[in-house]
Amino acid sequence: MHIEHVAIWTRDVEGLAAFYVQYFGAHAGPPYHSTTRPFDSCFLGFASGARLELMRLPELEPPAGPAPRVGLAHLAVSVGSPVEVDRLTAVLAAAGHRVEGAPRRTGDGYYESVVLDPDGNRLEITA
Repeated sequence: MHIEHVAIWTRDVEGLAAFYVQYFGAHAGPPYHSTTRPFDSCFLGFASGARLELMRLPELEPPAGPAPRVGLAHLAVSVGSPVEVDRLTAVLAAAGHRVEGAPRRTGDGYYESVVLDPDGNRLEITA
């Protein structure tokens, strides 16, 4: 058994897909547009086989704020080394993406940083 994919609601499927393609090497599949309701989605594939589905409905509300809430806490992406964590975090910061946690060694042994994607989803970039 394995997790087939994780899905994220977004207001901008194409924009969020471009972020994951540019910075994380994702490959975007063809866009899906429902013919029976106003729903759009796109699957992103990663070299490891992991998949991320980006989904949009017109009536989506913005997130309730930065406080922790029930639901998905973060998405962790392993980039292979502490050097790559440092490099990618710096690239994302220079591009204007919010860094919530600078690269560091955590108490549970990870080397990671925490960056927000364009929709404010927390990404742990790990070695």
